[in-house]
Amino acid sequence: MKGDRVEIVVDAGDTTRTYEVIASRAGRRVETAVRRGVVEVSEVTRNGSVVRTARFMANRVLALVEQPVPREDGSERTA
Repeated sequence: MKGDRVEIVVDAGDTTRTYEVIASRAGRRVETAVRRGVVEVSEVTRNGSVVRTARFMANRVLALVEQPVPREDGSERTA
């Protein structure tokens, strides 16, 4: 959904760097995957086409924070 966001905090030697991948348009979402020591964060369209991808070495990633947008359609109800 538009507005979904993932923040990645990476160890850059003597400091840390923060990167954000945001679903920029309606119908797009952000997906994360960890494969073979690489963390991939991708912005994906409705039909599964990748718009952009950020790749980081897994041993350098300090934090990966997924921040979904609250849904208004009522599919996720709080008790």
